[in-house]
Amino acid sequence: MNQGPSASPGVIDLLGLLAYAELGSFFRLAGDAVLAPSLRSKGQLAALAAAEQAHYQVLRDRLEELGVDPEAAMEPFVAPLDAWHERTAPQSWLESLVKTYVGDGIAGDFYRKVAALADEETRTLVEGVLAETGRAEFVSGTVRAAVEETPVLAGRLSLWARRLVGEALSQAQSVAVARPELAALLARDAGDGADSGGLGDLAAVSRMFASLTDRHAARLEAMGLTA
Repeated sequence: MNQGPSASPGVIDLLGLLAYAELGSFFRLAGDAVLAPSLRSKGQLAALAAAEQAHYQVLRDRLEELGVDPEAAMEPFVAPLDAWHERTAPQSWLESLVKTYVGDGIAGDFYRKVAALADEETRTLVEGVLAETGRAEFVSGTVRAAVEETPVLAGRLSLWARRLVGEALSQAQSVAVARPELAALLARDAGDGADSGGLGDLAAVSRMFASLTDRHAARLEAMGLTA
């Protein structure tokens, strides 16, 4: 099968990374649904989990269209993403919701930035997969209500959110070291050139995350938290 330019190593890495991330999101949201304190919350989280599974399937289908084994494309990202989730294991249902909103939000911004440097079909696919499905409104509203009811939660959850951002940056750098083709897309955007390699690509990842500060601050504000 002729894979064409859309099947460049960097694009395959992006699709594989995002596919495994979406699969993980499905399981986490399904778990959050089980722990939710009300039937309404359980139903909303179950619907969000179903949407993540559908996104995962879209990415699998695209990889297969490109002649790529989806499991092989995801495999390089299993260990680093699993390690990220182990380091950021929430201690409560609210912490889990903040992680979903902040952690997945920062990651989604990162994926969009990378996809913007790929071919048009990949950009469109990634934008569709990352489109909000009501998660932002549900999570921000739920956390804000909890903070308003118990103000002491604000400080602890704000600290938790800051930790998540730091861990996200560390995670992105780890992936960039392991998958230089993916990091090279960022270096190209930064004007470093596609062949900058290693340290240049890592610097591009760091600059990428620095550019996401405003959106992160907006997410915290929506939850009633502070940066």
